[in-house]
Amino acid sequence: MLRGIRGATTVTANTENNIKTAVIELINEIINKNSINIENIACVDFTMTNDLNCAYPAKFAREIIGFENVPLMCYQELNIENSLEKCIRVRFLVNTEKTQKEIFHIYLNDAKKLRPDLKN
Repeated sequence: MLRGIRGATTVTANTENNIKTAVIELINEIINKNSINIENIACVDFTMTNDLNCAYPAKFAREIIGFENVPLMCYQELNIENSLEKCIRVRFLVNTEKTQKEIFHIYLNDAKKLRPDLKN
């Protein structure tokens, strides 16, 4: 079964180091909370708000052991008025036997405001 897993986080500044730290933390949290075998990841998509433009999130994902062959894409988030700033979002498509209710969607830092209904 192919399942989607969502997540998001924010950074305090538009720097390569802040984006790298946030992306790696978010990916590791999603993998750990959902007990994902990297071989079962079909693909991962990232978006960032337009105030983040100094690095591609996929660049840092590739530094994680096993991610070298995972298809990764990066997109710019829609520029919606009053939306959360400095936000990085991610969607994993993963082959898993888990049900939708067993999936943990991970929201960190100020991104917790996006989905207060979900518990990490």
